[in-house]
Amino acid sequence: MIEAGDFIGPAKELGYATWAGVPCSFLTPFINSVIDDAEMNYVSAANEGDAVAIATGAALAGRRAVALMQNSGLGNAVSPLSSLNWVFRLPILLIVTLRGEPGLADEPQHELMGQITGQILDSLQIPWAWFPRSSDEVEGALTVAQWNMDRSGLPYALVMKKGTVAKAGLNSRWHPPSEPSALEADPAGEPRMTRQEALREVITATEENDSTVIGSTGYTGRELFALADRPNQLYMVGSMGCASSMGLGLSLALPDRKVMVVDGDGAALMRMGNLATIGAYGGENFRHLLLDNGVHESTGGQATVSPAISFAGVARACAYRKASTGVSRRQLVTFLDDEGGPALLHFRTRRGVPEGLPRPNVSPRQVKQRLMTHIGAEAPWASL
Repeated sequence: MIEAGDFIGPAKELGYATWAGVPCSFLTPFINSVIDDAEMNYVSAANEGDAVAIATGAALAGRRAVALMQNSGLGNAVSPLSSLNWVFRLPILLIVTLRGEPGLADEPQHELMGQITGQILDSLQIPWAWFPRSSDEVEGALTVAQWNMDRSGLPYALVMKKGTVAKAGLNSRWHPPSEPSALEADPAGEPRMTRQEALREVITATEENDSTVIGSTGYTGRELFALADRPNQLYMVGSMGCASSMGLGLSLALPDRKVMVVDGDGAALMRMGNLATIGAYGGENFRHLLLDNGVHESTGGQATVSPAISFAGVARACAYRKASTGVSRRQLVTFLDDEGGPALLHFRTRRGVPEGLPRPNVSPRQVKQRLMTHIGAEAPWASL
C-alpha cells in the first residue's frame, strides 16, 4: 500500500497538473490529495467520457493530464478514447480502478466489468499495467507510462486494485463559482429534509398497484430498500445516470402506470441529456424527483457542481411540462400528490446516511423478476 502523495508528488514533478475524474471509493485518497494541492487542478467531471475529454484538452495544450475513473464507467469513456485520443493521437494517463476483481467479493454490478477491464483496454489499443503498490515502484511505472505515451501519442492506463492507496482526508473544500438565488429559500423557512425523510414521503405517495418507483444507484436505492422493500420498486445498482432513461422506457411501455424516478444530483449530471429525451417523449405518467445533496455521498462525499445548476430551469428548457425547485416537506408533498407529466422536482436535501444502512438482500435479478411479475410483464427473460 502507498500514500496518495507517493504517486502524486512524482507525477507532479513530471508535469501532471490537470486531473479530471468521476469518484470511486478507491480513488478518494487521490482526489482529496489533488484538491488539497494548490498547484494541482482537479475537475469533477459529469461522466467518465467528459473526464477523458477534459484531460485531452489539456494534452492539446501540451500539458500532461490524468483521467480517473472506476472501471464500471470505462464504457462511458470508449467514445472519446476511440474517436478523440486515438484519432488525434493525444495521450493522457488513465487511472482505472478494478472493481469486481475476480476472486474478491464485490457488488453484483461490478462482476462482468471486473473480468473484462483488461480486454476493453486491449481492444482500445491502450497499453496498461497494474497501479504501483509500493512507493519504490512509482518512478518505474510513471517512466514506462510516459515512454509509451510519448512514443505512440496514445493513452496509457494504470489499473488500481483494492487496498492499493491509503486513506486520505480532505482539508479544503471546492465551491461552485455561482449559485442561483431564490432556489435555497422556502417561504415556510423549514430546514432541509434528509434523503431518508424524502423517501418516506415517496413511499407514502406511491401505491403498489398503480405506481413503479425506480431508485438511482448509490444510497438512494439502498435507503429505499431499507425503508420498505416493495415489489413495485427497482434499485439501480450500477449504470449511474441511467435511472431516468430506464424509467422513461418503462413509462412509454406502460402508459397507464405511474413511474416515479428518484434521481440524484451526481447521476443526473452524468446523463443530463436524458432530460431532453424525457421532455420530448415523456408522458403524463412520468415523474422525476431529483434529490440533491450537492455531493457524491456514497463514494466519499466529493462535491458535485449542483449548487450552481438550476435543474428545474434545464428541465423547463427541455420541454418538461412541469418543473420546480423545493426544499420543504410541503413542496415535496405537493409534487408527489400532483398529476401530469413529464414533471420534475429538484429537491435539495441535507447530507447524511442512516447508521447501519443495509444493502439489499435481494439480487438485481430477483428485483427484476419480482417487479416484472408484479406488473404482469410476460417475456422470455422475465424469469432469467
